[in-house]
Amino acid sequence: MLCLTNCDTDETQEVAQLTNLVWQDEFSVEGAPDPTRWTYDLGDGTDQGIPGWGNNELQYYTDRPENVTIENGVMVLTAREESFMGSNYTSARITTQGLFEQRYGRFEARIRLPVGKGIWPAFWLLGNDCDQNAWPQCGEIDIMEYVGDRPTVVFGSVHGPGYNAGDSISKEYTLENDRFDEGFHIFGIEWGPDYINYYVDGDLYQTITPEITAEEALTFNAPANSGEWVFNGRPFYIIINMAVGGSLPGAPNAETEFPQSMYVDYVRVYN
Repeated sequence: MLCLTNCDTDETQEVAQLTNLVWQDEFSVEGAPDPTRWTYDLGDGTDQGIPGWGNNELQYYTDRPENVTIENGVMVLTAREESFMGSNYTSARITTQGLFEQRYGRFEARIRLPVGKGIWPAFWLLGNDCDQNAWPQCGEIDIMEYVGDRPTVVFGSVHGPGYNAGDSISKEYTLENDRFDEGFHIFGIEWGPDYINYYVDGDLYQTITPEITAEEALTFNAPANSGEWVFNGRPFYIIINMAVGGSLPGAPNAETEFPQSMYVDYVRVYN
């Protein structure tokens, strides 16, 4: 079941203010992202066995400064319309895989988002054993996703057995009297044993628990462990990317302007 706007959660909960900062990047050094903190996913997904990155995406990810660089204390991921390695678009996807992984804690980033049909940025976490424990069993936590033709709305989701892809458990957050492409906003989760809280600018808008995944998961033609909570057993690593096209946003149209950039002011992790 895809749950976007009508999931019942306990709106009286408060986001715990975890203050033990254990990892951060403030992007204070110009040029390429710090190689001790970030690595790259490159290509169109073919070499990884998932052409289109499993979502029919249209971009080719690179590590070129044209697609990812640090300028004026901000990391800039840029999607461009250009012919490159058989694709019509380029962009970037950076991760902390093999460099930083953590189970539980507060993960947050301050980001200004792009705009335009077919633009699909995300800030998310993936279980560190996905190479051996195939997705979605390894677990995915989408802290923030956004489609560029809806500039007032973001959403947070989880993916696991029986609740993944178009059937993920998800909820929208709508920004009142403002747009996500016109300024920076803080997107985060606080994740602990048996819960994940989602917030935007400190506003808690969704709590996901094992009871919710068990209730919402599909059971018809689903795995025997459908609804299993797969977020307690393993550390997760961080991914920040900007896709172009794909199953969720559709392709860019004549009104989509390129280049489009996603600006990341900082990424911080607490426990």
